[in-house]
Amino acid sequence: MSELVPPHGAHVVQPLLLADGDRDTEIQRAKSLKKVPLSSREVSDLFMLGMGAYTPLTGFMGRDDWRGSCADMQLASGVFWPIPITLSTTQELADSIGPDQDVALTDGDTGEILATMVVTEKYGIDKNLECSSVYGTADPKHPGVQKVLDQGPVNLGGPVRVVSEGHFPDTYDGLYLRPLETRALFEEKGWSTVAAFQTRNPMHCSHEFLAKTAVEVCDGLLIHQVLGTLKPGDIPADVRVKAIDALVQNYFAPETVVQAGYPIEMRYAGPREALLHAVVRQNFGCSHLVVGRDHAGVGDYYGPFDAHDIFDTLPEGSLVTKALKIDITFFCHQCGGMATGKVCYEREDGSIATDAERLKISADVATGKAPPRPCNHGPETKLQISGTRLREMFANHEKVPEEFSRPEVVAVLQSYYGSLKD
Repeated sequence: MSELVPPHGAHVVQPLLLADGDRDTEIQRAKSLKKVPLSSREVSDLFMLGMGAYTPLTGFMGRDDWRGSCADMQLASGVFWPIPITLSTTQELADSIGPDQDVALTDGDTGEILATMVVTEKYGIDKNLECSSVYGTADPKHPGVQKVLDQGPVNLGGPVRVVSEGHFPDTYDGLYLRPLETRALFEEKGWSTVAAFQTRNPMHCSHEFLAKTAVEVCDGLLIHQVLGTLKPGDIPADVRVKAIDALVQNYFAPETVVQAGYPIEMRYAGPREALLHAVVRQNFGCSHLVVGRDHAGVGDYYGPFDAHDIFDTLPEGSLVTKALKIDITFFCHQCGGMATGKVCYEREDGSIATDAERLKISADVATGKAPPRPCNHGPETKLQISGTRLREMFANHEKVPEEFSRPEVVAVLQSYYGSLKD
């Protein structure tokens, strides 16, 4: 019997992707069905349903599940779910679909048939309710809110049969791992506790410290890359993989890290999205999720620790996967190494904690075993470089301090930025 955390709300992972032998038949059938185009976010959600990352959902939500996830973070069945997973369309198309009619779901950009769906419900929604509940704001300048406001006026609910995962399996061969695959890999390694570290960026020294803190708590670490639609200026996934591989191979203990990617598209819903990330990681087999400062946030819509605090408000039994709550991390010259907003490594007698002691202290604070002891040294002692400034340094061939990023990582990124000029 597996010692990994169970899937969320189910005994087994429930992928909705049809077996290889059934897909061609379903695709041929779908060609004669009415077509419903999907937005990029809906495509992402469909792929997540297909791989089983959204277990126990069987398709796009009906009205009761939509309202429950918005208002109470709960499905009609009582299962915890923090963000609605819905499919919208135009009034005209919705009116042309009859009760329990089969339709084909297509990529709105390419027209590729991705799934079939039995439309069991058609319903209008209160977009203001969804925005205010999920995003904490109805401001159209918030990118997630804008996506909701841009949706069609009618939602379609019903079970889906997924026939394609798009380009992801081929584009990210070896990186694109489904929940059943990560679970098998963790069990093969003998891990029972696994921490997930989500990233859409290369990992520098601050990320390395967060990741090693997680390894201190768990048997292993899943570095989980966002492969869905990114923001302009983000580093391509293949470059991130090379940079992270360089870091792991040179600075982590052997056999403590698995690197993978998944097709989620960021909603930037802050605290609510942190909860969704925990639900998803539970399905991937992870017992813990690293939740950093302003996790999944954007702009100044959320407080720096809102994504930490929301886990403390959940009724018991909502989630099995736990949050590892870690503040912003930086190199502090006074502390003589990496420090965080919640942990100082200079003792009262002026001595400095060793590297091994730092990780143990950080892990105890992250898991609530020890109280925070913030680094109160002045800003002049702390090395912090913004993403914008780092890109400028690469563009201008400036030296990146080794306290900020490992030289092997810098070499990969410098090669990438240099190629942009060619």
